[in-house]
Amino acid sequence: MADAREAARRADLQLDQPGTVRGWRPTFNPDAVGFYAERIARFLGTGRYLAIQTIIVIVWIAINIAWISLRFDPYPFILLNLAFSTQAAYAAPLILLAQNRQTDRDKVQVEEDRARAAQTRADTEYLARELASLRVAIGELATRDFIRGELDRLAPPDDEAAARRRKERKRKREQQTREAREARENRDKSAD
Repeated sequence: MADAREAARRADLQLDQPGTVRGWRPTFNPDAVGFYAERIARFLGTGRYLAIQTIIVIVWIAINIAWISLRFDPYPFILLNLAFSTQAAYAAPLILLAQNRQTDRDKVQVEEDRARAAQTRADTEYLARELASLRVAIGELATRDFIRGELDRLAPPDDEAAARRRKERKRKREQQTREAREARENRDKSAD
């Protein structure tokens, strides 16, 4: 055991070997420090903080001007200026830390939004392909109007009025079919 300690001591004395860390080092949880920095930065940006600070400054100046026996910071108010400087020295880094953490959260949110948008786009493209294949499949099927038209064409006319009504219905169906086909073609062209 003593030999091992002696070897470790000799290794520490060698300059070409990295030394071991000795002593006490404080450890900070960056998330906890950032959390408190955000809370402080949020408080510094409120009207409540400004009102409290204004009241403190007014009371400070009133005490140091009006009551001679309580003067602890005469007219140039050097101690008050020192307090403001100290507050500013701590407030600025805390606000920057809070902003950096918010920026990191925003970056993560942007990446998630991009991934969600890419997934949505892929889903939309898949659905568009499926709809196009359904349109092609439906276009090859016999519709009710087509069957009715074929039956009307094959059935002998009862009278001229019935024949005219059938022709009118057939003309309307053909027009509707033509309009539907044109609309489908226009949609297909705009989808490409």
